[in-house]
Amino acid sequence: MARIIGGIGTSHVPTIALAYDRGRQNEPAWEPLFEGYRPVAKWLAEQNPDVLVVFYNDHATTFFFDMYPTFAIGIGEHFPIADEGAGLRGLPDIRGDVEFQAHIAEALVNDEFDLAFFQSRPIDHGVASPLPLLWPHEPDWPGTVVPIAINVLQYPLPTARRCYRLGQAVRRAIESYPEDLRVVVVGTGGLSHQIHGERTGFNNTAWDLEFLDTFIRNPKKLTELRHADYVRLGGAESVEQIMWLAMRGVLSEDIYEIHRNYYLATTTAMTVVLYGEGVAPGAQQIAAAQTGLD
Repeated sequence: MARIIGGIGTSHVPTIALAYDRGRQNEPAWEPLFEGYRPVAKWLAEQNPDVLVVFYNDHATTFFFDMYPTFAIGIGEHFPIADEGAGLRGLPDIRGDVEFQAHIAEALVNDEFDLAFFQSRPIDHGVASPLPLLWPHEPDWPGTVVPIAINVLQYPLPTARRCYRLGQAVRRAIESYPEDLRVVVVGTGGLSHQIHGERTGFNNTAWDLEFLDTFIRNPKKLTELRHADYVRLGGAESVEQIMWLAMRGVLSEDIYEIHRNYYLATTTAMTVVLYGEGVAPGAQQIAAAQTGLD
């Protein structure tokens, strides 16, 4: 059967994509961020997963506010990378495994999650910003993606608990798939940040680190928070953290942190964290890096 081998939590800030495309990885302002992704890319290369299941939010690219679903899953062989105003990126289309995507979709509906489905629509920076930092892409991506979009833009939003339960249902779906696939689950979205209104530029490093620590030990505590709690603690856009909880729901009860990089260079806290399933093989194998906190 398909097997989950780990999870990744990552920011999907659109300026990461711009910096990557323009070759700015070694500039002083950007190098600490990109350096943090290298251990994750190395781990993925070593583990060689067949599929990334990615929880993300669409930024009015695939959907618009006249019809914006709570949960949606992409089913298709190819999804183009969206042009979000900076021109087409030099990336191949995201590839999909239709049979696996359709299996997850059917399993979720049978598990009483009513989804929207989309095919061949462009996917924006919610997935495409961190993806080339995780996987090589020349001449093509090494595996397929199951894109699962979560509404964090237009109220009413799904609760943190509902997102966690969605992840648990996705785990059941993956483990019921008969083919031998190696699966990594990815949750994208920012930690503390607010990019509009009176609190523009707001960050809360103490809350970010508390969230990351609680995420491992006691994720159910995080599911008890209301959207207003996430906004109060981390800024309006930090409600994206509920997408991390969908990723956490897919993982087993016992996970350990392999690598963490937290970088606060601008108005947005940017991070990437790698988690392994099961009991940690040894403290010496857990590397944590926290950068730019001064």
